[in-house]
Amino acid sequence: MGDFSMNSPRRILSLSKNRATSFLVPDEKVSGFAVSEEHGPKPSEVYGFVGSISIVVATVIFFMWAYIPESWLHLTGITYYPSKYWAVAVPTYSMVAVVLAIGFYIGQNFVATPPPTSLNTMFDEYSREHSSIMAFSEDEQPIEPISDIGIDQVNELMFNSKLA
Repeated sequence: MGDFSMNSPRRILSLSKNRATSFLVPDEKVSGFAVSEEHGPKPSEVYGFVGSISIVVATVIFFMWAYIPESWLHLTGITYYPSKYWAVAVPTYSMVAVVLAIGFYIGQNFVATPPPTSLNTMFDEYSREHSSIMAFSEDEQPIEPISDIGIDQVNELMFNSKLA
């Protein structure tokens, strides 16, 4: 007789998942460790590491400049630095800028939102009406096409006291 094994797409897919491509280093053939083609860290990892270290160093320098008295800075030979006024002004200006940006963003959303009485809050170009015409036999029950639920149905389900 013949071989009755089936090569279904599901079986072929599962076999291809089990097969892993690996590149062995000639010196490490005995160990069997797979080595990827790319070596070293990704550029995004390097940028993230350098950025986080730079932020920590800048913060430490900022706090040292803000809290160390000017006489101590002169004793160490540091004579050129910004006024201590900026130690308070820069964080204050930054916080005010963030609060204003959030306020501007909220105001922009209020301007872009239609009023509650507008029909645009319920219907748009992607709205689909429910079609109740279905000519299928009782044995066939296909999945109904996707559609929006009407506001009258939502109100009936949520606020009808007879259902409660």
